[in-house]
Amino acid sequence: MTGVHGTAAGYFAAMRAEYDSLIRRAVPSYDAMTTELVDCLPRRAARVLELGCGTGNFSLRLADRFPNATLTVVDASPEMVGVTRTRLRSSHPDVEGHARFVAARFEALRAGRVQFDLVTSCISLHHLAEVDHVFHVIHGVLRPGGTFRFADQMRGGTPGNHDRNWRRWLEFCRQPGHCSPEELQSLLDHSDAHDHYRTLRDHIASLEAAGFSSVDCTWRDGMWAIVTADVRAERPGRARHRSLERHRA
Repeated sequence: MTGVHGTAAGYFAAMRAEYDSLIRRAVPSYDAMTTELVDCLPRRAARVLELGCGTGNFSLRLADRFPNATLTVVDASPEMVGVTRTRLRSSHPDVEGHARFVAARFEALRAGRVQFDLVTSCISLHHLAEVDHVFHVIHGVLRPGGTFRFADQMRGGTPGNHDRNWRRWLEFCRQPGHCSPEELQSLLDHSDAHDHYRTLRDHIASLEAAGFSSVDCTWRDGMWAIVTADVRAERPGRARHRSLERHRA
């Protein structure tokens, strides 16, 4: 895993074989965070949209949680979408059989008729330079009463807090058995090229501007946090019927 690819999708496509190992060696409390994210999901959801499926780690958790749901997974990397599809076919064939697999950048998603009960994402949204537009699209594709739950990397609320969180992350990566110097340098190069960190306050303001209510942070560990936001059960004005324009991988 060396060098910086032109896009975040290209970077992750090139490292898909080692992704599952590296994510746990480079992200403190990765398994605890994904468990917390699953725990804060609604008990029922018939239509679920996951943004940024990666190699399918969280997709498998969603299939466990909602075995009867129609799952739509989206990733900018066709290679990652393919890996996720293969893993779901192996472990959850019934879910894979009626799932939708979309290779597309989040910014290119459009609205249409089908609405989702849940939109969720795990460590993907910080790759967006302009997340405000995507938050508006997510709000539009959720049904009244639906919810958005995501985990992501956050900028500290003050420069001092951000520097401390960054230093602690580097210390974690440099522990024996975690990241090699080459891996860490590649992560740093990738961050410089593709990552766009926002504060929790910025996320809350953007979600509220997009129309979400009851925005909250339910878990945090340094740079990583889980945010929840709901769509009101009744929307003012004319109902909007939106969904994603889907491109099957």
